[in-house]
Amino acid sequence: MYEKNGEKYFIVDSHMHYWNAAPDNWVPGAEQYAKGWIECFHAYQSLGPKETHWPIDHFQKYSEDDLMKDVFEDGHVDVAIFQPTDLKEWYKEGFNTTERNAALGEKHPGMFIANTRFDPRDSDAGLEDLRRNVERYGSKGVKLYTAEWNNGSRGYKLSDPAAYRFLEKAQELGIKNVHVHKGPTIWPLDKDAFDVSDVDHAATDFQGLNFIIEHVGLPRIDDFCYMATQEPNVYAGLSVVTGALMHARPKFFARVMGELLFWVGEDKMTFGSDYGIWEPKWQVEGLVDWQMPDDEQFADYQKLTTATKKKILGLNAARLYDIKVPDECQLPAGAGTPAAKDDAQLVTGQ
Repeated sequence: MYEKNGEKYFIVDSHMHYWNAAPDNWVPGAEQYAKGWIECFHAYQSLGPKETHWPIDHFQKYSEDDLMKDVFEDGHVDVAIFQPTDLKEWYKEGFNTTERNAALGEKHPGMFIANTRFDPRDSDAGLEDLRRNVERYGSKGVKLYTAEWNNGSRGYKLSDPAAYRFLEKAQELGIKNVHVHKGPTIWPLDKDAFDVSDVDHAATDFQGLNFIIEHVGLPRIDDFCYMATQEPNVYAGLSVVTGALMHARPKFFARVMGELLFWVGEDKMTFGSDYGIWEPKWQVEGLVDWQMPDDEQFADYQKLTTATKKKILGLNAARLYDIKVPDECQLPAGAGTPAAKDDAQLVTGQ
């Protein structure tokens, strides 16, 4: 755990990956897309501190030892949650698969949670894969990429009838948490497929599921906030918010955090490093040290308390995933300033 000024923080990295985007994994005939995808990811890394930038060959395929050191030994993370993305249109063995992630998790018991994924365009075969993965890996969550290409289709909506069929099956199988990529686009995917409007429909119709919207719909932060404040089961996943904005765009970071704290509330915000785009170390340390600026333009935004930071960095995700938190990292009842009482009760499962 991370400790600063006598305070202990239990860190849950709720959005990270173990990918293979090396050239020998590129699908013949789709090399331009496989290459362009990982190079676009690599460009996003430049938004972090210069000393954390990796050369492209290391970025394409980092090792198990690299990950364990960057995330746990140096990165202060106590539990990491894998969020898979297949992209098998471009990568022969997949880009960041459930199987690859889970195999690493099995080597390091208690350190990882292996979420799985689904794509409603895979029909009955996809439903069977979902069932098999949940039973095999005990997944409590799924990661959805609504802009992923699939056999000529360049995206789907959570509100599609086929998606509802998969959400129903996921709920039946015991899935609780649905992580959805709704944020900056990655070439060659289409920006419109990341719009957050379909979340509104699904969250209302599946109130037994938690929808963690990774990257909070950036750059559509206002659309996300106005939607999320009315949906008690919609959460703000801060991956990209911290990694892309805290260092490179500090004023915009302050605005995004201010809007999220006001509309969504500190009980429904979860930290994610988006490793290996960015390492967790500087993000965790930076968020613990960060405070809303004193500038007049930020005067109506909430200041962050230690309790706020502890919730965001780990306690909220721990509740969503039933992760045991050491007593010394717990908060007393009522600590912090949740956006609304009902939202606070939903997060804790009361």
